[in-house]
Amino acid sequence: MMIDKNYEMGENERLDDLQCNGYKLLQNTACFCFGMDAVLLSSFTHVEENNILLDMCTGNGVIPILIKGKNPKKKVHYTGIEIQETSYILANKNVLLNRLSQDIHMIKGNVNNLKELIGNTLYDVITCNPPYMNENHGLVNPESAKAIARHEILCTLEDIIREASKHLKVKGHMYMIHRPRRLVELFLLMEQYHLEPKVIRMVHPYADKDANMVLIEAVKCGNRQLQTLPPLIVYNRDGSYTDELLQMYNEK
Repeated sequence: MMIDKNYEMGENERLDDLQCNGYKLLQNTACFCFGMDAVLLSSFTHVEENNILLDMCTGNGVIPILIKGKNPKKKVHYTGIEIQETSYILANKNVLLNRLSQDIHMIKGNVNNLKELIGNTLYDVITCNPPYMNENHGLVNPESAKAIARHEILCTLEDIIREASKHLKVKGHMYMIHRPRRLVELFLLMEQYHLEPKVIRMVHPYADKDANMVLIEAVKCGNRQLQTLPPLIVYNRDGSYTDELLQMYNEK
């Protein structure tokens, strides 16, 4: 399956410019489209030469593609796992579209079944932009693609932390983005599964507003020492992106 200038967009599909190393991304508006959190996480994640990286809940593959785009000269092998068929198909299309088949591999399945899917593989780096919400009551359609992407319907935060720990090398790094209101829960789960939080950075929409996202780096079996980075501010007072955000979008 090749995607070229003659490729016809499917229903609800659109093509976005990632503003990163010339990469583009097919998205389906009926599914959950990537947002700023993917850009933040890809910029926060650090990879080394010859690392192997697993992206959990990869969706349409945006995070591995962005990390590759931000580290074009580093030889890193990326794997993404996604449970939803439509998103998994899109992720494969995006790998082909950007000619990244030698670098990025997609697998379909639930993170709870990782052992069956990847065997005894251990990763240097695991990334995850997980469903943020654990309040599933009142959902009109809990089986919809957007509900599954946003809510802990098919996997929980504990599932993600547990499976990440199982498949990380000792001293391997996990990078996540989540909501500050669940930070205590995150720390407790990480401690339970031998992932030591090492670095956090709060993300604020404006300098005078509360944080609405938090970036976390944890190390498997790491020493207990937490570094808090300066806050990341998204918008200037006039509503424009701050210089740091523009740099993450490679626009400055």
